[in-house]
Amino acid sequence: MQEETKTGAPPQAEKPPLVISIGCEYGSGGTAVGKLLSEKLGIEYFDRDFIDRIIERVGISQHVLDLADAGVAVKGISTSVPSADGKLGAIKYTNLTDRLVFIQKQVVKKLADRFSCVIIGRCADYILRDRGNVLNVFIYAPIEARIKNTMEQIGCDREAAERLIAQNDAMYHARYQQITGTFRGDRHNRHILLDASLLGVEGTADYLDDLVRRMEIGQAREQGGER
Repeated sequence: MQEETKTGAPPQAEKPPLVISIGCEYGSGGTAVGKLLSEKLGIEYFDRDFIDRIIERVGISQHVLDLADAGVAVKGISTSVPSADGKLGAIKYTNLTDRLVFIQKQVVKKLADRFSCVIIGRCADYILRDRGNVLNVFIYAPIEARIKNTMEQIGCDREAAERLIAQNDAMYHARYQQITGTFRGDRHNRHILLDASLLGVEGTADYLDDLVRRMEIGQAREQGGER
């Protein structure tokens, strides 16, 4: 499950690598915030497409990924999936959606173990819920801001933007609920919820950058060390 990365940073031994999971509403600017934040912190950036490419490499088709995003349970023949140590044949599922969920969890965990990174979506907050050194963020925005952002980014009219927002909200919610049993924007699953329209993409990234650095200073103090 190797993919070429930006920094090529090796695994960190002293403490778990820093992971910032960002869930976001479609059109809120959350993806752009995550990308900019990773650049400010000098860490890796893994979005939904990156994770899905890895999943496809182990035999899950884009068609099945799309169905899973829609919350559809895909039935199929018994198939082997990679175990945690990367070997095949340890676990079998007859439901291809269950197989996809298993692989998605393995991919997210392996990325988190290897790199300090920002992970966009793919239930990373839930998958890494028992892991230390994780900041779980959810980014949202008022519907008018989301419509405006979508129209500008996609180059579409208002009606198409509204349709895209509704479709993607339903899709992301279905995928998240299928894996976690809860709602994407539930405050109990996140450390912080931010309206990106207040500060804009760069301002929101700056806010999170400052928060992460303050967290690191606090952790160093608790351990009796200095940053």
